[in-house]
Amino acid sequence: MASVQLVEVGPRDGLQNEQKLLTVDEKVELINRAVEAGVRRIEAVSFVNPKRVPQMAGAEDVMAAVPRDRADVSYIGLVLNRRGLDRAVEAGVDEVNAVVVSTEEFSRRNQGCSVAEGISAAADVVRDARAAGLATTVTIATAFGCPFSGEVDPTWIGQIVSELVDAGAPDEIALADTIGVGVPAQVRALARITAERAPGIPQRWHFHNTRNTGYANALTALETGATALDASIGGFGGCPFAPAATGNIASEDLLYALDRTDVSTGVDMTGLVTAAEWLGKTLDKAVPALLGRAGGFPTRP
Repeated sequence: MASVQLVEVGPRDGLQNEQKLLTVDEKVELINRAVEAGVRRIEAVSFVNPKRVPQMAGAEDVMAAVPRDRADVSYIGLVLNRRGLDRAVEAGVDEVNAVVVSTEEFSRRNQGCSVAEGISAAADVVRDARAAGLATTVTIATAFGCPFSGEVDPTWIGQIVSELVDAGAPDEIALADTIGVGVPAQVRALARITAERAPGIPQRWHFHNTRNTGYANALTALETGATALDASIGGFGGCPFAPAATGNIASEDLLYALDRTDVSTGVDMTGLVTAAEWLGKTLDKAVPALLGRAGGFPTRP
């Protein structure tokens, strides 16, 4: 049976665009529920300026309270610069995820720097995180399209990948459809050019379902050799700097598709549905995911 890692990004990307701010205890509860459901890689926190993204405040407190009784659970912290990396190392994350935005305007709005500066900062994070003994991912955001610049040429993404590899390749490269405009043909093109420019480096994919193509994209990425797929419990989420941002693909809906395709994740579908119901009540919002409404199949007594 084939397998893929399900990377749960709900505690980070799932919460960063929500108006209701969860407490530290509530964030830890969400992480606990993911661990209990069998998730083994969790993007738990973001070490960004809480004045810009107040939903991510308290990162150190969250990391101090997450369950540490399982050696096979890896906690990921999103970092944008050296200050964020210092905080991540001090907080005890297992992995760091640096971000390079592929277009100039979105990069300046999201990270306050040019694309070239973003590549340089990510390379520095990878180098110093590796020296600290942490696993490293670089996510290339707006890899499929930008709300301000429009289409993004796959060859430009390939150039960014090449520059990252030349500067000191991360352990993993993630390609993100930040605003949910991608289609499977783009997934195939990006997978091919990334494999050419970064041979042997695992590919992780991050999809949003803004235009109802996220699950098709995820299954296409799986066919191209993806080793990890990001998803968010309940399908909550979105980028606060992207107009009309909507949620990530839902962990439980993705898991249903993977399970029915005989792809193993080691994650319990029922546990994710229960976690999504809890999160919806906590956020005072309807759960975007569909599995909790329809149930699995075949129906079991």
